[in-house]
Amino acid sequence: MDLNLRKAILSNIATNDQSQLEATIVDAIQSGEEKMLPGLGVLFELIWNQSNEQEKQEMIDALEQGVKSAVSG
Repeated sequence: MDLNLRKAILSNIATNDQSQLEATIVDAIQSGEEKMLPGLGVLFELIWNQSNEQEKQEMIDALEQGVKSAVSG
């Protein structure tokens, strides 16, 4: 991913509070627009880097279940 894109995304959310961050995530997912995927990727990167090993494992478990549900559904 282009570093400038990452910086632009971070700049756009730098002053957001928790409710604004949640709204950003929900809006991006609900819109279903592929142009939102890089932003979600940057947000996930931030979450991953702030998580401990147990939280990372929980995310991987949830991801595995989500993938299985998406493929079978």
